[in-house]
Amino acid sequence: MMRTALATLLLLSATPAGAQIREFSCVGAERLEEDYAIVAFGRARDRAEAAALDPLGEIVAQAKATPSRNLCVLGFAAPDEGGAETASRLAARRARSISEELAKMGLERDRIRAEARTRGFVQRGPAGVARASGVRVVLMPPSP
Repeated sequence: MMRTALATLLLLSATPAGAQIREFSCVGAERLEEDYAIVAFGRARDRAEAAALDPLGEIVAQAKATPSRNLCVLGFAAPDEGGAETASRLAARRARSISEELAKMGLERDRIRAEARTRGFVQRGPAGVARASGVRVVLMPPSP
């Protein structure tokens, strides 16, 4: 009995009090034509150069001004950056690296969702999306 009580107490103390994950979806985010930034990456690179992060400044400022809006960080890999599996992994690493940069810039991690977009997922879209290597950061419309 004492072990069960102790285990329960330890389990409850290990979880953050009051922490809640924001539920939102990035489906269709690549088709939104407003409030986005594109971060370019070198061929087969999963880290952006410091200068390539400049476009994030405006999106971060907008996100801080409207805390009800979440961000979708969509990673892409060009067709010449490997086969389907390699490109998917590269796109995911790119999205993850930019989401980490956004958190360093002061945005709450639960507002940021990083996803890979592969050739099969996105056929066409706004400028700089399809068949590009890089990341598109989309400031989503406010949640209802």
